[in-house]
Amino acid sequence: MAATSIKLSDELKARIAPLADAEGISPHAWMLRALAAEAERAEKRADFLAEGRRRLAEARDGAPLYPAEDVFAYLSQRLEDGLAKRPKPLRR
Repeated sequence: MAATSIKLSDELKARIAPLADAEGISPHAWMLRALAAEAERAEKRADFLAEGRRRLAEARDGAPLYPAEDVFAYLSQRLEDGLAKRPKPLRR
């Protein structure tokens, strides 16, 4: 495991200490958990944006497109009774 040093302002250090204490963990453990959560959030956002770019490219390349209101109506009907006709794609 690699060691890294981090400089915290006195204010931030003072904010972290009671939060860690309230959870019964050390400030170090609290910061590790916070860093891991932030790294995961950033990775998920990057994946989300990459998926959006991929889907946009598919749409530009001719993948079927559906009006949002038709999709919402379809999903609402499926949730209500499970009997819904799939929406028809837009004609291009």
